[in-house]
Amino acid sequence: MEIRLDGWKLDLTFAAAHFIADYSKCSRLHGHSYAISVVVKGEAINGIVMDFVELKNRIRDIAEELDHKVLIPTKGDLKINVNGNEVEVIHKEKRFVFPKEDCAFIPVQSSSAENIASYILRKLLEFSFPSNVEEIGVCVDEGYGQGAWAWRKIK
Repeated sequence: MEIRLDGWKLDLTFAAAHFIADYSKCSRLHGHSYAISVVVKGEAINGIVMDFVELKNRIRDIAEELDHKVLIPTKGDLKINVNGNEVEVIHKEKRFVFPKEDCAFIPVQSSSAENIASYILRKLLEFSFPSNVEEIGVCVDEGYGQGAWAWRKIK
């Protein structure tokens, strides 16, 4: 069995700015309204795979960390300097400076929808899941109907 949470319908959303340094027009600073959708697969115990409320709360906590932030990938080719309350990000001839409190540092190569979905999946897996849960999928839409999925078998 599986349960599904539709991020748009359940308001599992966040708004964030980002840029993808090596991807033509996406290298410009821009933003999206993102939605996080989740599928949890597993055996139903007493008719339930997992508590919907618990799962939604976990997703909301992760979304809150990213909401209204500039997403800064820390594993790519960017040079990142944190000086007091400022963050300087340099890539080739481009230089950005942001207030530190406005940044969310994420350990990915770039802030593509694919990498953000993988990151959110990893964050979600930091929580314990019921023993009957076998697989989890996370979708990050960067606009209605346009997103990327990341999957992980956990059993």
